[in-house]
Amino acid sequence: MQPTKDQIEALKELINIGVGKGAEILNSMLSSHIELNVPAVRVISTGDFSKELQKISDGELASVDLGFKGEFSGTSQLVFSSGAASKLVTALTGDMDYGDDLDTIRSGTLCEVGNVVLNGVMGSLGNIFETHLTYTVPNFREGSVNKIFNPLDENIDKLLLLAKTNFSVKELEIRGELVLYFELGALNAILKALDRLVVC
Repeated sequence: MQPTKDQIEALKELINIGVGKGAEILNSMLSSHIELNVPAVRVISTGDFSKELQKISDGELASVDLGFKGEFSGTSQLVFSSGAASKLVTALTGDMDYGDDLDTIRSGTLCEVGNVVLNGVMGSLGNIFETHLTYTVPNFREGSVNKIFNPLDENIDKLLLLAKTNFSVKELEIRGELVLYFELGALNAILKALDRLVVC
């Protein structure tokens, strides 16, 4: 089932609320102003999803993904170029020499950022839809698009409902993407939740 134009617009509005909550949390962590774009919500193929990730960086990417299950299931991801991820870690931990612990500090810091921000987004959506979601442990990945895209390898050539928002921290020259994607099997549950909101 394809969502209607009105349903897409409603999803944009609701996701915007959730993303705004996540941005507030990131703002407080960085003490910097976060600029957001209006979320783009559309149905795409997994191949096109790979192309969306490639737009973020021609080189390596760093991402934190958080799976969620409940009335509807999917994955939320916070994605940066590796360079932007390094700037974010430096902004949060200071410009210190961690020696052999650098990789551990880097992955741990980004996982914490991803966990807080993505939980803010998904928690807000769960509250709006009045449904309980359970989450997986945040997972940090770094490397090529194929490595970042790995959670969906078994679903190649399927369709996804994609919601994507890009954000920037001008003072720190950091840009990133907040990506939510749902297998279309979860779409009916999302549309039913939307219909409940309209009725209320």
